[in-house]
Parts: sequence; C-alpha cells; structure tokens
Amino acid sequence: MEFSKAKNFSVTALLLIVIVGAGFFIVKDLQNFFVGAVSLSQQTPKTNEPQVIKAIYMTGWSTGNSSYYNYLDDILKTTQINAVVIDIKDASGYVFYNSDAPEVKKYGLYNGAIKDMGSIIKFFHDRNIYVIARIVVFQDPMYAKVRPDLAVYDTSKTAGVFSGQPLWQDNKGQSWMDPASKEVWDYNISLAKDAALKGFDEINFDYIRFPSDGDLSIMGFPAWDKTQSRREVLKSFYKYTSEQLKDVKISADFFGLVTVNNDDLGIGQYLEDALPYFDFVCPMVYPSHYAANFLGFSNPAEHPYEIVKHSSEISYYRRQIFVTRLKIALEQEKKLNPGRQPVTQVFAAKIRPWLQDFNLGAIYTADMVKSQIEAAERFYKEDYVGFMLWNPSNYYTKEAVLK
Repeated sequence: MEFSKAKNFSVTALLLIVIVGAGFFIVKDLQNFFVGAVSLSQQTPKTNEPQVIKAIYMTGWSTGNSSYYNYLDDILKTTQINAVVIDIKDASGYVFYNSDAPEVKKYGLYNGAIKDMGSIIKFFHDRNIYVIARIVVFQDPMYAKVRPDLAVYDTSKTAGVFSGQPLWQDNKGQSWMDPASKEVWDYNISLAKDAALKGFDEINFDYIRFPSDGDLSIMGFPAWDKTQSRREVLKSFYKYTSEQLKDVKISADFFGLVTVNNDDLGIGQYLEDALPYFDFVCPMVYPSHYAANFLGFSNPAEHPYEIVKHSSEISYYRRQIFVTRLKIALEQEKKLNPGRQPVTQVFAAKIRPWLQDFNLGAIYTADMVKSQIEAAERFYKEDYVGFMLWNPSNYYTKEAVLK
C-alpha cells in the first residue's frame, strides 16, 4: 500500500460539496499442525460476516510461517480482532498459495510461501474469524515479465508502437499492467474466483489504479487508447469485476485522499465511481500519508483523530448524497415507466477504512491507534462497519484493541 502525492483539496470546497451534495502451543510445521484439514470451501463452510469488521493485515510470508501463529493466537484470544486480510498476490506479483487459476500454473507464479491455504482458512473459521483475500491488481512485476504484451511500456526506448518494448518502471523499479487490458482483468478475477472457492469470505482488490510515481510522460499502453478517461477505464473494471463475482463479497482499496478530493488524483480513483460495484470501499486514511499542512497541521501524522475524523465525515456525507440521488432517480423512473421493473438500484458500498498502526511521521501509541478507531466509529455514524489495521511487520498494538 502506498499514497499519492496529489495536492490536498481545500477544506472550504469540501464543506461546500458536503452541504450541497490456554495458550497456543509451538508448532514446527504448519501442515502437520492442521491434521485432517481440508482445502476447499465446499468442505470448509465460510464464517458469518461480522456486522463490524475489526481486521489486521497479514503478508503471505507471515501467513505461511508457523511461528507467527503463536503470536496470532494470542491476538485472537485477547483482542477484539475478528477478521484477517491475507495477501494472496502482493505488489511483487507472486501468488502466495498454489492457486488453481490457470495462468498461475502456466507461468509458475506460485512462490511456495503458503503450503496449504485450506488448512489456514480452517484455522481461522474454527475461531469464527472472517478471512479476506487481498489481491494487488495492476502493479504486477511478475505478470509483466511473462506477459509483457499486456504491460505498461517505456516509450522513450521504442518507436512508440508496441512490439515487445522494454517495460516501464516506477520510481521503485516496479512494472505495471495496463489497467485497460481485459486479459489483465480476467487474470486477477481468476485469482479471486479460486480464492472464493478455497473458502475466503471476501476478496479485497488493491492497486486498482494507474501508476502515480515515476516518469509518467514515457508510459505507453498496449490496450488503453486514451479515448476513455482514467476514471472511465477503472469504472469499466469495477463493473466487470462486480458482474464476474456477483456471488462473492468484494472490496476495493483506495488512496485516503479519495474521501476528500473532488478529482481522480490523476490515477483514475474517484469515490463515487466505485460505490455501485463493491460491498466495501476501503480508503487508506493513514495520517502519516497526508501532506504537510493538511487541515493546517504541519505534521498530520501527529493528529490521527482529526485526520480520520475529517476523512470519515466528508466521505460519509458524500455517500449519503450518492444514495439520495439514486433514490430520486428511482422515483423518477417509476413515474416515467409505471408498471415496469426499475433499472435503477439503490445500493452503495459501505466505507470501511484502513487505519495506521505503524510508525511513520510519529511513534504510534495505543492511544493514537485507538483514536483513529473512535473517529471512524463516531463519524461514519449508522454506516459504520469497522476498520482494518495496517502494519507491514504484521505485529500490532494489542492495547488499542483489547477486549
């Protein structure tokens, strides 16, 4: 996860928009511990979705590491945590378990980190823990390597016509897939379908966007012909994904600034565009990732309550306005076409934020983590459906979420 450096939208304009609009024993081998465990969701019933999800993030490496479960078992027993978000494909492009998605096998994209995903899902479901699979979508160096014909390419090293040109890379040297490529969409959806069959309760899509960092002027796209805007490209992806996964709970991670900005941040992300197509939209409202002087704070990381309050409050009202407009459209449709089945549906994803539990810009104490949770709960009001905590080390501030 990362953050765009798009400029902050003015607070005054935002307000105008709103107004208008016991214990666990040590295991030496994870597979041996889960004796008799099964791998398919048909054999491992999914857990009931909590009304309020309180999740922590786990990398694929942590998930496949047996020693981590000694720590994790204590977290699950002593805190309010009732959900986990597990990487099944991260920003490296590697797939962390032996997925039956055809292209994983064809191109050897499984990295061996998780030996038995079915057993791990059973471990969580036996403890009534909701299990979310995270898929990083368009940043994908591994898939770019095996399918360069679908990847963003470097126009400075070519004549400008795609014929196997060198891959474009961002500031971190990472390659990206063309967000307009339906083949790329289908690959990620195949991962999602397999994860759902394995028993995951929800699929979470991250990096659903155009690149933001690096020399953007030399990006070439094999599929995107620029007749559609970046927003329209991503809206098409949202719609297609929703149709392909209509029986699966799905969520989308967005930059934190989508909650308050009235543009697409230059990457195609716009809050209202995603609301009709996902069950949850998950903005990454990490206070450390807001630019200096946001809301007048020289260091926003030191003001977690105020940052999450502002982001929650604005996005809550934006969602309310969106739903109100849908209801008006539905009533108009009924008047114009009496007796017909309405096409307009009154539905909008709930907003479930990612919150900061890592040290960046400030040392994050239990009170600072807790203050973010309190702000989200208070200012999402009746729409509050929980939060997800992010720490790349996968070790969390237990005192912030004690039972």
